[in-house]
Amino acid sequence: MTVIQVCILFFAGFAITRTLFQFKRGALTIVWFLFWVIFWFAAGLVAVTPQTTDVIARFVGVGRGADVVIYVSLTALFYFIFRLYVKIEQVESEVTRLVRKLSLDEFRKNKDD
Repeated sequence: MTVIQVCILFFAGFAITRTLFQFKRGALTIVWFLFWVIFWFAAGLVAVTPQTTDVIARFVGVGRGADVVIYVSLTALFYFIFRLYVKIEQVESEVTRLVRKLSLDEFRKNKDD
């Protein structure tokens, strides 16, 4: 096993323990917990047996296994960035709504005094 394989395997194990910690804290739902555990397990598996990505590459018609990993990773990253953007927009809208409501409530309170 090469040094990079050991590093990736160690990091995957570390990430799984952190994911478990976040789940126990209530910061992750069961769906996201399972997603991340499966993701990190798969990352460790691919690090130990990189030839698995070559099989997937041949199946989808891509030249090398590393290319498949890059394509899937980029697609997933852009999807998660999109989800974060949507969530940030929702939070900003909610904050704006709350600030307006608090301002109106404060104005009405001061007006009545």
